[in-house]
Amino acid sequence: MSDSAPPSLPPSLPPALPPDPTLRRTVLCIAASVLLWTTQGLGMNLVAANTSQIQGALGATLNETSWLIAAYMAPNVSLTILLTKIRTQIGLRRFAEISLGVFVAASLLHLVTYDLGSAVAVRFLAGCAASPISSLAFLYMLDAFPPARKMSWGLSLALTLSSAMPTVARLISPPLLEIEQWHGLYVLEVGLALMALATAWLLPLTPVPRAKVLHWLDFVSYPLVAAGFGLLAVVLALGRLYWWFEAPWIGACLAAAVLCIALAIAVELTRETPLMDFRWLGSPEILRLTGTLLVFRIVLSEQTSGAFGLFQTLGLLNEQSAGLYAVILAASVAGGLLCGALLKPERVAPLHAVALGCIALGAFMDSQATSLTRPDNMLLSQALIAFGGALFLPPATLDGLTRTMRRGPTYITSFLTVFLFTQSLGGLLGSALFGTFVTLREKFHSSQIVEQIVLTNPQVAERVRQLSGAYGHVLTDGRLLNAEGLALLAQTATREANVLAYNDAFLLVAALAVLALIALLLHAGFGQWRARARSPA
Repeated sequence: MSDSAPPSLPPSLPPALPPDPTLRRTVLCIAASVLLWTTQGLGMNLVAANTSQIQGALGATLNETSWLIAAYMAPNVSLTILLTKIRTQIGLRRFAEISLGVFVAASLLHLVTYDLGSAVAVRFLAGCAASPISSLAFLYMLDAFPPARKMSWGLSLALTLSSAMPTVARLISPPLLEIEQWHGLYVLEVGLALMALATAWLLPLTPVPRAKVLHWLDFVSYPLVAAGFGLLAVVLALGRLYWWFEAPWIGACLAAAVLCIALAIAVELTRETPLMDFRWLGSPEILRLTGTLLVFRIVLSEQTSGAFGLFQTLGLLNEQSAGLYAVILAASVAGGLLCGALLKPERVAPLHAVALGCIALGAFMDSQATSLTRPDNMLLSQALIAFGGALFLPPATLDGLTRTMRRGPTYITSFLTVFLFTQSLGGLLGSALFGTFVTLREKFHSSQIVEQIVLTNPQVAERVRQLSGAYGHVLTDGRLLNAEGLALLAQTATREANVLAYNDAFLLVAALAVLALIALLLHAGFGQWRARARSPA
């Protein structure tokens, strides 16, 4: 989503399983997880990957069509927090069946949508309905493995599938658009949703004990958190399109978001068993984890917003980049498989170091792009970034879950707050920062280029004459020919300014990844030095 919006965590601890699940159940659970991730991921990313293509079908401008992304993300970024307790109270099987039934209904509504207003309403409902699907997909993947491999293979494969869905959406959307534009995108989703509902009925998850965990104050604090996170999602999704300082409603939304979150914190601090323990969330170790996850989302925006945005600027559509998307998908899967084989708590820092190194190198390679750069020229760099992204998130999530479970299972919802804030809102933040930086740098480079475009320069005059030559057989007026040549030259200048702006952004991402890598190495070195200092001689 801005593309890409990020995965949700399982709503509780992995359910207790027999020590050695049968091969048949392992295969079926992995297949069910793939189906659920695909169902949820395509529903989230098909619109974000094809915003410019579907705006005509809805009779809307690009800015208006972007409200579809904001409407989806507004409820989706926080609903998992409350659903965690609801799932524990009503039971896993009933939760799965109700969630998938609602998702099927929301998917069907897309097929009777023909205008922007109804599409925004349906996307809001879809954002609500899709929130529990990622949790179910996560649990199916964990259910496929014995306890010893849940937090290695299970965690890595689940997060790999989640992060791969934006690429899958871009890869398969061109033929769907050819079927019937907006409705063609969601015919597939309806079919997947029906298959997922049948899967949950025929292959139930291992049951977990039910407990009465809901408290009436949960329904006071959660709406405040939902309103605050939802308003932030709207601002981050649309702020750079309407521009931050030109639309008054952006400031109003930010003020309301801060007020809602502050009120939620005030309510939670007075509770004995809070929905979200803000005292723990403000501890140094959790703040450090939050910063790590935010940096990851920001540097990964090089791929989700940068490379794809550059090709759109150069006039390339998803079908022209199919080969690149296939390479990115393969690199993500390879990174997830390697991470599953290597993931252990003591290997978190080395895996993060390799991931940041890959992202930094890939972003630096992309910073050499020109207006002649095509997807085939970025295969290696984008593969490095996808591989690094697949290596980064599972270790960070494992580290967070390990810290959380030291405090007890009741802190799961508090950790979900951190995860959703850094991944869902962090993804929107990364795209917003990247897009804003590109816009500012484009204006700078445009001013620099335009200063050099004067007709007294013989090279400029010759270029204008060459560009206007295409109209020579239909226009005989010399002034009109000159004007057409200048217009084409201005388009060329804008394109070159955009390419230079994206190069600046790629270089900035590379520098940020290098700084994060240096900070990680210093932190690890300091930790080892402190451990040696405390140990006996």
